Amino acid sequence: MADTMKVVILAGGYGTRLQEETVLKPKPMIEIGGRPILWHIMKIYAAFACTEFIVALGYKGEYIKKYFLDYYHLDHDISIHTRDGRIETRGGKREDWTAHLVDTGIDTLTGGRLKRLKDWIGGGTFMMTYGDGVADIDINALLAHHRRCGKLATVTAVRPESRFGGLTLEGDLVSHFVEKPQISEGWISGGFFVLEPKVLDYIGDENILFERGPLEKLASERQLAAYRHDGFWQPMDTLRDVALLNDLWAKGKAPWKLWKE
Repeated sequence: MADTMKVVILAGGYGTRLQEETVLKPKPMIEIGGRPILWHIMKIYAAFACTEFIVALGYKGEYIKKYFLDYYHLDHDISIHTRDGRIETRGGKREDWTAHLVDTGIDTLTGGRLKRLKDWIGGGTFMMTYGDGVADIDINALLAHHRRCGKLATVTAVRPESRFGGLTLEGDLVSHFVEKPQISEGWISGGFFVLEPKVLDYIGDENILFERGPLEKLASERQLAAYRHDGFWQPMDTLRDVALLNDLWAKGKAPWKLWKE
């Protein structure tokens, strides 16, 4: 079980491909079904009893801080006594989470953000993912795979659905047509990492993408395992993605909703 494991969520990027939304708020605060996608990601982990989060803030990080400062009261019915400022709460859901909201710099790259969290992470195995993607991933199975492989890092490998119909050609004829097939050329990184603290030693320069030098070096040293996830995985990179995720949620067909109300 992963019940005592910390979860790092990288939530500091600019989200430039979603400028229509991110001019006012950071990308992880874009809402799916009336809740920020960051909340959805946290709910995925919490479904597996991972409830301590370290959120790496950057661009408009104050927006995320304010959300969590107000979270308790906004999620409950409240009575305010204006004479003395007393506030009483009733009803609502009481999620038992701990969220460490850490400013890691406006322009810091992903490697630097992770490196700056070293003291927060401590000396144990930890999880890490990005603040803009959801999946119906079994966190317990991911962790078991990491431990079985015995490597310093494990990345979740996914094969996303193509945005276009797939054609198989024979001469001038189409022999097979598949509507939005999975990309068959190979696997890509879907986030949802499990990392040993020694991985932070691979980040020598804070001005580096975690996905470049550190992960490449881990792979070259055969210290990067892959957990193959054949289920649902969806990043939120474009307005089309936002619309897709909201549509799935509205129809009650959100595969990443692994928790019970």
